[in-house]
Parts: sequence; structure tokens; C-alpha cells
Amino acid sequence: MSQGVQAHPHNVADGQPPTLRVGVVMRREPVSGPMARWQPWRWALADVQVLQAPPGIACTPWPAEWQTGAAVPLEPEAGAAPGVQHWGYAPLNVALHPQDAEGYLLNVTAPAPCFWVLWREPETDDGLAQPLIVTLSYHDAGRWLDAQERVDQVAAPVALVRWLADYAQRHHQPEPKRRARPASFRPLTDRFGQPARISTGTPRGAAGGGAG
Repeated sequence: MSQGVQAHPHNVADGQPPTLRVGVVMRREPVSGPMARWQPWRWALADVQVLQAPPGIACTPWPAEWQTGAAVPLEPEAGAAPGVQHWGYAPLNVALHPQDAEGYLLNVTAPAPCFWVLWREPETDDGLAQPLIVTLSYHDAGRWLDAQERVDQVAAPVALVRWLADYAQRHHQPEPKRRARPASFRPLTDRFGQPARISTGTPRGAAGGGAG
């Protein structure tokens, strides 16, 4: 798979969220041993390549004729095992939304910031895997995993992580801390934890009880 370094301009229309364009690379490798009788191929996420991004982020040249959304066979990496194939899918958009700033912060502050890719296995032995969605949000990935989707991750470029961190910090709005309730407003309870009753009347037997 050829990779280059090239900057692409990235203009964001007023009111529109910033959007990256990426290409997803999936690896198909032959299965060996007895399992090959039932599953001749195994699919895995190989890479996410940035095709269009803000200035300062290295982008990979991806021929325009490949950017159709359909799978395109790529040259295998140097030293790849015999039978291994790589397939590219592009373009996939990664839109950033201000309301998900916390999800981006959780990503960039993790030990290994990454892209998450939701993808589906092929329905037949000779079919192709299908990447569906790419995100940089920790919350998105968590929701997909909770829904039992197939989600894998791959490291995000350092320059992209810095840009994402700046975006997230500018838009993150921490939840306001609740003011502690003063002690005088806390409900009184008895020794059993039940609400205590306070009487302001005259104690029973106190009225008219003087000796004649």
C-alpha cells in the first residue's frame, strides 16, 4: 500500500461541523489448519488513512477513481505473508460535533488515541468485509459495543490527535457541580433512619398540672 505525505485544504462551511475524509484498509488473510474447512478467510482492520483534513495534518494520496465507496484491491505491504490481501474503502466521512466534545477528550487523553471502525463480516466465503462508520468519539464506540456490533480500532496520527484535542477543549462544557445542601436544610432522622417529627405544642400533662 503506497503512502505519501500531502496536505489538503479543509474548509468548513458556516454552521457545519468539521469533517475528515478517510480511507479504511481491511486485511484478508487465509486461515490455516482444520478451521480452514469452515472459514477459509479471516478479516481484520489494517489501517485508517486520512485523505482530507485541516492544514498541518499529513494526508495520504488516494486516487480519485478509487473514491467510489466500493472495495478496491491494494498492493500488499512489504513482507506480507503469502495469500494476504488488502482492500481499501473510501471515502468515509468522520464528522465532529461540539456536543460530543467529552467523547473526543476521552479519546485523546487515553494511552493510545485511535480511530474506531464499525464493520461487518462478509455474508459468504468469497464476499468482502464492509466498513460502515468511522469515529473519533469514545462514546460512539461504547454505544456500538453495547449494541454487540463489530468494532476495531487503529492508532490515530499524532498531528490529528493534537488537532482533535484542541477542538475538544474549545467545545467541552463540564457539567456544573451541584451546590452542597446546607446542613440546616438536611432532613432530620431518628436513630432508625426514619424522618424525625418535631412538635412545637405544649408537652402533654404540662398545662393545668399545678397543685391546689
